[in-house]
Amino acid sequence: MIKDKTPYHILVIEDNPGDIILIQDFLEEWILNPTIIRAHNYNEARILLEQEEFVCHCILLDLTLPDKSGEALIIDILSNNIKVPIIVLTGFDSFPFALKSLSLGISDYLLKEDLSAISLYKSIVYNIEKKKTLISLQESEDRYSKLFHISPLPMWLFDIDSLRFLDVNQAAMDNYGYDFDEFMSMTLKDLRPETELDYLEELIAKIKESKSQNFNGILTHKKKSNELIQVEIFSSVMDAEKSEVRLVLAHDITDKLKRIDAIEKQNKKLKEIAWLESHVVRAPLARIIGLVNMLDNEILEEDERSTLLQYIKESTQEMDEIVREVVQKAEALSLNNGYTYET
Repeated sequence: MIKDKTPYHILVIEDNPGDIILIQDFLEEWILNPTIIRAHNYNEARILLEQEEFVCHCILLDLTLPDKSGEALIIDILSNNIKVPIIVLTGFDSFPFALKSLSLGISDYLLKEDLSAISLYKSIVYNIEKKKTLISLQESEDRYSKLFHISPLPMWLFDIDSLRFLDVNQAAMDNYGYDFDEFMSMTLKDLRPETELDYLEELIAKIKESKSQNFNGILTHKKKSNELIQVEIFSSVMDAEKSEVRLVLAHDITDKLKRIDAIEKQNKKLKEIAWLESHVVRAPLARIIGLVNMLDNEILEEDERSTLLQYIKESTQEMDEIVREVVQKAEALSLNNGYTYET
């Protein structure tokens, strides 16, 4: 038989020497070199568990110790913030108590009279791996919870069937003006203006029909103050096995869209100014140049020169008016953007 070469460190909390020998024999039958640490009572175990350098991968716990026993023993041993599985080895055959022990946090409940080398080994290996998985899941949930609650952007969980909020972060409460209890009594419909409720229902129906895990888009939301804002939404399924729960991140882009709109209007005005400068101004300027060239003709009569000068004057006045219009448009554009325009 090939033995398990994993270097297990196992804490056995047991006061019966005969049971210790039996447990050691069972462990050595399946594990090559198990390190067995023994505590005769709860107090000895507590002292070991309080040491920062103490290492063990599993605890085998007898429920009847000289200084503590039963449910009180389980509660106290778990109070030491144990991150390894605790397997109860007992002669107390009570199914209700076994269930109670498991509900308190015990990983397994084995009867000594039914114990065998293989059953003990399987329980140890299985529960060590299960405990690692549970700790990993808990750490993942803790990381999610921290990211969720410290996010500077509004986030919430909602049920896609009822549209009810299941959780919201502080940023959502700050941005929308509702407190936590108010959010918990609301649905997504309460964040939408009346004119967009039909669109909301259509959107939810499409998401359900497509079974898409992700969605993003720009929507109109309504704050508690009834202020309407434009929001870029990023939504995803929180858990693939629970597709009815979705996580939403909402980014208020109202100011961004206003800036874009202002820039587009500014660009339109700049195009108008450029067109005036390149087309309208050129016509009177071309006339003036032509008229000035005609004045150089020495054979012109005096009345013809007077007529040309009058045309030049009119064209100059026309160009002056056009230049003034260009300056006014440029000045208005500058004021709208917070600048002063000097002529």
